[in-house]
Order: sequence, then structure tokens, then C-alpha cells
Amino acid sequence: MEIALLGYGKMGKEIERIAVDLGHSIVFKGGSDWENEDLTGAEVVIEFSSPEAGFENVIRCLSLQIPIVSGTTGWHQSLPEAIAFCKEVDGSFFYASNYSLGVNIFFALNRVLAKWMDQFPQFCPHIVELHHSMKKDIPSGTAISIAEDILKNHSQFNSWTTENVKDQLKIESIREGEIPGTHSVRYQSLTDELHIEHISHGRDAFAKGALLAAEFLIGKKGFYQMNDLLNLNL
Repeated sequence: MEIALLGYGKMGKEIERIAVDLGHSIVFKGGSDWENEDLTGAEVVIEFSSPEAGFENVIRCLSLQIPIVSGTTGWHQSLPEAIAFCKEVDGSFFYASNYSLGVNIFFALNRVLAKWMDQFPQFCPHIVELHHSMKKDIPSGTAISIAEDILKNHSQFNSWTTENVKDQLKIESIREGEIPGTHSVRYQSLTDELHIEHISHGRDAFAKGALLAAEFLIGKKGFYQMNDLLNLNL
């Protein structure tokens, strides 16, 4: 693949390292100050930038008819608009809040568990997510995805919060050190507790998943997510 990287921080550098090892070519790498001609020759864009730039990067790439794989979080509220624009211009757009294969299997388990636990109202769910101290968005995009899947499959709550609010699903966010990312869903009653958890051991899992998504997207039109790539539409 001929890949353009939008966002050249830790994730961008990790994607570049793995992509080159796999025989792919990086035709551009940069931040939010790119011009249209910078992407000439790119078969696909992989975008891990900032919450402020993510939406605009997606819209510009779709306007240029260049397939884009985006992993930037923190602009989740504008995702429906980006999906609608993708359909309007017959573009190619792949979005995930987390590209780890393990996390996406975790998402599938979370959906199934939420359906099961809806039968047992004595168990109250909440989400805990831990990340490195430099992560800007709180809660993480992954935690928001987990929360929204619970809300769709569990009748106890109809919204999520980061505070202790009655009748709302709580997301607890912790930022410290160099933690790559840990997410857990915990169901607690007065007598016992059960939880599912995913622990990341490094950024390479996210980078490899993003490259798989890029390979999947080339030649396709429309909006796709990890469920489509991994056949996890349960």
C-alpha cells in the first residue's frame, strides 16, 4: 500500500515502523497543516491526529476521494455528520475508537454480557478506564463506545456520565504514568461482582489493526467499522 499518515505522534510513528516492515510505503507524514497535493499518490490515509483536527481531516480526505482510516478520538459528537458526508460523496471511510483486535472482541463480549445482565437488576454496571497521563480526551473514545453499547443492550440506564449521578452509567477515568490503556466493565451487587477487562501492552496492537483496516478499505465504498473487518456483528 501507498500510505499517507495524518498525525505523526507516537501512534503515527508506530504505524510507520510496522508498515515499512510489512513492505508498505509511506508517501506522506505530517500534522494538520497538509495541502491537497501532499496526498498525491496515496492509496489510503491513516489518521491519528488530535480531537481538534480529526473531523476536518476526515472531511477533506473524503472530498478528495481518498479512502481514510481514522483512529482519532475526542470528536465523537461529529461522527454522524462525517458518516453522512461519506455517503453523500460516495467516499470510503473506516472509523474505530480502538483498532486493537482484542479490544474489539471485548466490545462484542460487552454487548452480549449487557443483554444477559439486564435480567439481573441487582447488578449495577460501571466502566473504569486507565490511560497514560498525556492522553487528552476524558473519557477515552473506547470507554464511550463501551458505554454506548451497554446503553443499547441494558435497560437500567439511558445515558452515561463521568460523575456519580443516580440512574446514569458512570465512566471512571484515571490518567497516570505511561499506561497504554486498560478498560473494564464491572457489574456489582451487594453480594458479589463480575467484570470483563482488556489490558493493552503497547501501541503495536493498535497500529497493526489500523493497517488491517486500511487493507480492508481499499477498493470499497461506504462507511466501515471493526465489526465489519472482524465479522463481529452480533
